[in-house]
Amino acid sequence: MAFISSGYNPDKPMEGRITDIGPKKYDQFYPPVIAANKGKWLYHEILEPGVLVHVSETGDEVYTVRVGTCRLMSVTLLREAMAIADKHCDGYLRFTTRNNIEFMVDSKDKVEPLKNDLMSRKHAGGSYKFPVGGTGAGITNCVHTQGWVHCHTPATDASGTVKASMDAVFSDFQNMRLPAKLRLSMACCLNMCGAVHCSDIAILGYHRKPPMIDNEYLDKMCEIPLAVAACPTAAIKPVKVEIDGKKLNTVSVNENRCMYCGNCYTMCPSMPLADTEGDGLVIMAGGKISNRKCAPKFSKVVVAFIPNEPPRWPSLTAQIKKIVEAYASDARKYERLGEWAERIGWERFFEKCEIEFTHHLIDDFRDAAYYTWRQTTNFKF
Repeated sequence: MAFISSGYNPDKPMEGRITDIGPKKYDQFYPPVIAANKGKWLYHEILEPGVLVHVSETGDEVYTVRVGTCRLMSVTLLREAMAIADKHCDGYLRFTTRNNIEFMVDSKDKVEPLKNDLMSRKHAGGSYKFPVGGTGAGITNCVHTQGWVHCHTPATDASGTVKASMDAVFSDFQNMRLPAKLRLSMACCLNMCGAVHCSDIAILGYHRKPPMIDNEYLDKMCEIPLAVAACPTAAIKPVKVEIDGKKLNTVSVNENRCMYCGNCYTMCPSMPLADTEGDGLVIMAGGKISNRKCAPKFSKVVVAFIPNEPPRWPSLTAQIKKIVEAYASDARKYERLGEWAERIGWERFFEKCEIEFTHHLIDDFRDAAYYTWRQTTNFKF
C-alpha cells in the first residue's frame, strides 16, 4: 500500500515507487572518505594490534580501530557503540563477519582519543566492553552459534564456552605474537551454524545419545510423517506400541543409523535430544579458508570428547591454551595451524599439544568428490 498511496501510475509502475522490502543500498552508509575513494585504495597496514590504516591514491587515509564484541548483544550495548561512533566517527561504524565493530576516522590524531575511550569502558564485572585487537598474527574474535540461550538442539552453550575460551587467550587477541592469524570458532551441535568446519581451532557441541521418545504424547504433539521425513539417515520409522492397554502411534529410532543431528526434535518436541551425560564438546583443529600457501583445509577432530563443565569449562580452555602455546612456539612465520601440523606430522602435533590419540580420531571417510572436485583457485598446469 505504500506505493499506491504515493500515486501509482500503471503505465510507469516503477515511477516514484516507495517500498520497505529489503535493506537500503549499502553505499548509502559509506563514510564520506570511503565513498570518495572507492576503488582507489593503494595499500593498507596494521599499525598496532587492532589499528589499521588504508591509504588512497588521492592521498586520503582511513584509520580503523577494531574491537571485539559479543555476538548476542543487548540494546544497551548497541546504543553505547552508536554513541561512540557519534562522538568520534561522525556516526559511522561497521560490523565484520567475526562479530567485531570497526570504528573509522579520517585522520591519525583522532585514533588515540578513540582508543582511550573504547578501552575505558568496562562491564560491572571488570571486563572490557570494547577491547581493541583481533588483527594480524593474533587470535581473531570467535564466531559462534546460539547455544542454550536461543536454540533447541545444542549439546553445549555458546556464550559460556566462547567467553571462557576467549578469556583464556585474550592476550593473543590484544597482540600479534603468533606465526599467523588464528581463527577460533564454536558450534553447539553438528548442524554447525558456526564456522567450525574450516577454523584453526574449533569447539563443537556433540550429542552421543539418540533422541528420547515420549510415546504417550508423541502422536498428540507431532505429525509422525514429518518426524520420519526429517531424519537425513532414515533412522526413524513409525511403529505402534501398547501402554496401559492403549495402542498408541509413535516412532522408533535405529540407533546405529542416528547421527544425533536433532532434526527430529525440530519437527517433534516429543523427541528431545539433550542429555546431561551424553552431551559434551569436541575440539577440532587445522582448518582454514585461506588459499594463500596451499588449498583450503577442513578441520580435523583432535579431542574426541570433553564433558560440559559450566560456567567456565576448565578442561576445554586448558586444552585450547595448550594448542595455542604449542603452535606459537613451534610454527614458522606465516604458517597456519593446519599447515604447521602437516609439516611436522599429525603424530608430532598430538605430542606437542599433549593430546591423547584414540581410535575415535581416525579419519577414514573419503568420497569421490574428495579426489575429483577442484577445491582451490590455485592454477593447475
